[in-house]
Amino acid sequence: MQSSLSLSFSSSAAIPRSGHSSELSRAAPSSPLNLRFCGLRREALGFSYLKRNESRRVVVSGRARSKKVSASVSANGSAPKSFDYDLIIIGAGVGGHGAALHAVEKGLKTAIIEGDVVGGTCVNRGCVPSKALLAGLKTAIIEGDVVGGTCVNRGCVPSKALLAVSGRMRELQSEHHLKALGLQVSAAGYDRQGVADHANNLASKIRNNLTNSMKALGVDILTGVGTILGPQKVKYGKIGFPDNVITAKNIIIATGSVPFVPKGIEVDGKTVITSDHALKLEFVPDWIAIVGSGYIGLEFSDVYTALGSEVTFVEALDQLMPGFDPEIGKLAQRVLINPRKIDYHTGVFASKITPSKDGNPVRIELIDAKTKEPRDTLEVDAALIATGRAPFTNGLGLENINVVTQRGFIPVDERMRVFDADGNLVPHLYCIGDANGKMMLAHAASAQGISVVEQVTGKDHVLNHLSIPAACFTHPEISMVGLTEPQAREKAEKEGFQVSVVKTSFKANTKALAENEGEGLAKLIYRPDNGEILGVHIFGLHAADLIHEASNAIALGTRIQDIKFAVHAHPTLSEVLDELFKSAKVHAHVPSPKSEPITV
Repeated sequence: MQSSLSLSFSSSAAIPRSGHSSELSRAAPSSPLNLRFCGLRREALGFSYLKRNESRRVVVSGRARSKKVSASVSANGSAPKSFDYDLIIIGAGVGGHGAALHAVEKGLKTAIIEGDVVGGTCVNRGCVPSKALLAGLKTAIIEGDVVGGTCVNRGCVPSKALLAVSGRMRELQSEHHLKALGLQVSAAGYDRQGVADHANNLASKIRNNLTNSMKALGVDILTGVGTILGPQKVKYGKIGFPDNVITAKNIIIATGSVPFVPKGIEVDGKTVITSDHALKLEFVPDWIAIVGSGYIGLEFSDVYTALGSEVTFVEALDQLMPGFDPEIGKLAQRVLINPRKIDYHTGVFASKITPSKDGNPVRIELIDAKTKEPRDTLEVDAALIATGRAPFTNGLGLENINVVTQRGFIPVDERMRVFDADGNLVPHLYCIGDANGKMMLAHAASAQGISVVEQVTGKDHVLNHLSIPAACFTHPEISMVGLTEPQAREKAEKEGFQVSVVKTSFKANTKALAENEGEGLAKLIYRPDNGEILGVHIFGLHAADLIHEASNAIALGTRIQDIKFAVHAHPTLSEVLDELFKSAKVHAHVPSPKSEPITV
């Protein structure tokens, strides 16, 4: 599951913890977060951490890596001279797992320290339920939650299982669509527990796959919550048991995030829920309010409406889906919102939400986002809080190394190296994934982890976050990479270049028409002077799969004048991108690469 794109709460909102035991939990930040997707691209768009003490910040550019680092030694003493491991990873989510596997590939002996099960939010509550260069190196991963992290356990994985069900239901419920294909079916129904079991079983399977893959590669899986004691020193252990202290040449923090619940909202886990609770699908309400219309809210609206619920969105900004490219957002609203049993309130905060008690409905008090004056009161069967996620970073012992979080996020540079409170780099300490806030996506965390392993094994590497794609798995899907059109035009105005836009429709694609799924649009934002791809946005059938041709082109620096010569199989959906690139007009004359003919 992707991070929510918008927050619907007042500016004074606090962030209570949810879904973790008090002994093991790390408190989330007390100030509100604005987690709109594009806003997370701070590095790519020029925003930076540590605005205070900015003159003391280490500036790193290209391969000219600064040597200025802080010892950050507190009362815990100096760094050890010999180490138990060469790399400790605190957190066994998708980011930690990706780093661990790459470390093994690089010859590292790897260990994972986890509190319960592998997978983190992505595998267990998220996305899924969405040889040696240096011989003899050792790595440890510490996980105080569950292996797989948010993506596997509470995010990407189980949510995609539910969305797969909603997609099938929509196909079976669309009499017009089926009739166009010459099909006839009886009324579609579903078994709620069977749907819930499908999501849970998928998360469990992916979590076990992650665990087994690490064990098969020789990764040691240790149990406990990791706390940094000092430079290159970590303790871990379970409540009520003695702590273990280990040392490492390098440490990666990969602790992920938790649902953000604004002040004034009482979550009971039954009628007022977060995405963690919703993935269990313990009941399907007749009417549910979804606070926030970003990725999380939009995907759950797809699930609930397919299963028969009526949905009301509560959005703080003046339009739904504020993090998407505006043109794509308007089309998505016309297809995903307007024809379905969905209404919405925009420009309002949910200032107070009271769970259902004694047979009374859930009560939601709405205030104007600008004036804070009362606007309306809703009474619904349930409320889903989809207001984004907060970094899971308190309790890590950061004070022992003089690191201060910013709104809960750990400040890092473009190489994921951690800054201390004085703006100096902390030696041998890195932070990846949701905990650093650069881009709160599971695959971004994994890419950051791989990048860090490259660095600790002697190869400089900087990840281009503008090349990392994102997707919303509604029906149809939405995907994007790079800049939105407003962002591109703002950048162009500052840097003095022109921006061009071309679009192509799924209605011109043979495969989409064969599937009777012609509703869709692909949009390319680029520089006509040199052919640089600035952004690609897709709404339509399998958009999440199609985006990778564009993201790889951005990552590799491929220009439009080169990629338009690529050949795509016919008839396939990939021709949507083929037509898009061929439609672009580049002014610069760049000769195409020549290759010797091959006789076949």
